[in-house]
Amino acid sequence: MTQENKTLKIIIVDDDKFLLDMYSMKFKKSGLEITTAFNGVSALEKLRSIGNFDIILLDIIMPSMDGLELLKIIRDEKLVPNAVIIMLTNQADDFEKVKSYNIDGYIIKATTIPSEVVGQVLLVYKNKSSH
Repeated sequence: MTQENKTLKIIIVDDDKFLLDMYSMKFKKSGLEITTAFNGVSALEKLRSIGNFDIILLDIIMPSMDGLELLKIIRDEKLVPNAVIIMLTNQADDFEKVKSYNIDGYIIKATTIPSEVVGQVLLVYKNKSSH
């Protein structure tokens, strides 16, 4: 199976249930295999048990374990070394917090509708995987 026709696996991690459902629906319509997590702790369990995700869409501000804590564990344990990691936030100034984490993308939820998120995520994935 080539990279072109492989079903991409994405894990979406966000504590906003409405947005999590919207993103899931939009990504499913785009043909991606979806896994969701409501917080960092749940996401970490899924990353350790399921593993091989192509894309991680990760909210920064969440209860229990925020996205930055989770990202640090993902990097330290090399859980998904080839995954495209895109951070989600409502705070435009959060970019300063995350740029040192070697992420692939950054989306401000408040100014981006879910269908645009799908397009942006797929574009980042395509750009990274073509290098």
